[in-house]
Amino acid sequence: MGAQAGKDLLIRAGDGAGGFVAVAGLRARQFTLNAEAVDTTNADSAGRWRELLAGAGVRRAAISGSGVFRDQASDLRLRQAFFDGAILPFQVVVPAFGTMEGPFQIASLEYRGDHAGEVTFDMSLESAGALTFTAL
Repeated sequence: MGAQAGKDLLIRAGDGAGGFVAVAGLRARQFTLNAEAVDTTNADSAGRWRELLAGAGVRRAAISGSGVFRDQASDLRLRQAFFDGAILPFQVVVPAFGTMEGPFQIASLEYRGDHAGEVTFDMSLESAGALTFTAL
């Protein structure tokens, strides 16, 4: 896989009708997968090396992004989801790789503005259930 343009990494939110729409006007975005390790090291561990229990850790995904809202409707939708503590379906499309999809909750939503610039926002999402991956 060759280098990909960052603008092609896409975050979409469920539209409530079974489809997905791009999340506002994101200029920067990041998708992170993590798995916690379960340490099973004990006095009998060979050479006192740490031992981990395979497949036992809690997996999670985090999405973050920043940009500008394209319209009042997209701002309202994400803001209301945050205040409601709603869990919504989201997709992350990674070019030449695939699509990760599943339930997420908006963990933070920040607004900021420069005196001579537009109002921008930052948001972070935390996974709230099992994710699926579809390869391209």
